[in-house]
Amino acid sequence: MYANQPATGVPVSSMNQHYSTQQPAGTVPWSTGLCDCGSDVSNCCITCWCPCITFGQIAEIVDQGSTSCGASGALYALIGVFTGCACIYSCFYRQRMRSQYMLEDRPCNDCCLHYCCESCALCQEYRELKNRGFDMSLGWHGNMARQQNQGVQMPTAPVMETGMKR
Repeated sequence: MYANQPATGVPVSSMNQHYSTQQPAGTVPWSTGLCDCGSDVSNCCITCWCPCITFGQIAEIVDQGSTSCGASGALYALIGVFTGCACIYSCFYRQRMRSQYMLEDRPCNDCCLHYCCESCALCQEYRELKNRGFDMSLGWHGNMARQQNQGVQMPTAPVMETGMKR
């Protein structure tokens, strides 16, 4: 549904979304639920077995290309190996993402969510960025290049008139 739309960062609306009257002013709901991991099975599997890949992809987009997917993913893996608490690092990215896209802080605060259900939180963030038009496999710079190239037609050769005209 969103595959051909450029990455905009503008809150996504859907015909099936119902806005709660209890949400704080200026926030929008997530485009998918926390436990909707089955809606993107391939990402769910990757996140379950190697969350550093999903985290790296999310971090590159949230950082707007200032850090690479590989560097963020490697740091996440190192923190996880040495402390067992990579969720502390990833919860800060969820906070940044919510701030950038004005997303509501539900079902609970970011650190609690990442501590209790790291895989579900990462999958939800991945789906959110994907639903906003990002092709997660391209990274930030690839998405920006794709956005610039959309709508720009390749120049064509000039039309030459035949015969002499005077």
